[in-house]
Amino acid sequence: MRTTAQTATKRPFSRLFPALILCALLLYPPCALADDKNLLDIWDDIKAPSPVPVQTVRLAPATTALLILDIEEVTCNAEKRPRCPDTVPQIKGLLDRARATGMAVVYSLTKRGAPHTILPGVRPLPGEPIVQSGVDKFHNTELEKILSARGITTVVIVGTASEGAVLHTATGAALRGMQVVVVLDGMTSASRYAEQYTAWHMLNAPGTAGKSTLTMFRLIDI
Repeated sequence: MRTTAQTATKRPFSRLFPALILCALLLYPPCALADDKNLLDIWDDIKAPSPVPVQTVRLAPATTALLILDIEEVTCNAEKRPRCPDTVPQIKGLLDRARATGMAVVYSLTKRGAPHTILPGVRPLPGEPIVQSGVDKFHNTELEKILSARGITTVVIVGTASEGAVLHTATGAALRGMQVVVVLDGMTSASRYAEQYTAWHMLNAPGTAGKSTLTMFRLIDI
């Protein structure tokens, strides 16, 4: 026959575990709660990652499309996005080179935009398609059909806003199996942080990582 003392020594450890946890919390509360911090608590301690790498790209005009996103009067102006108007001459330079090689060019508009609100210098020629949507230019538009009909496997994206049309349309293209080239000095926003975040996202986020290349106007060869 087992004695009471023997029975006590055989008591399952699981019955004692809650009591041990309570003692630890009472004796060492700072240690127990050390990791109990949310994102806002450590916001100012978070450091930006290293600068993103940019690459020289050589484009194949027959299978590449240049997407010019939301370069309109209402979105690309000195009051709303001060850096955006400065990108227009460089976008025009890339546009001229793309057209000279027969590369496909597709424009997008915001829901409030119209073809005549696209800024001078980069306005579409007759026959160049325009889609109109929110931040994802594939949503409820013919963009996928337009690109598929031309056999497009790579899209080069410029426009505004970086965290809006650029990010979501680039992601949409990547998720549809296309390679995505984002021109860093051809995408703008109201804040530099939004531009920085978008660049990081394209290279690191699931869905876009491995399908995205970051470049600059001067590094594009057609």
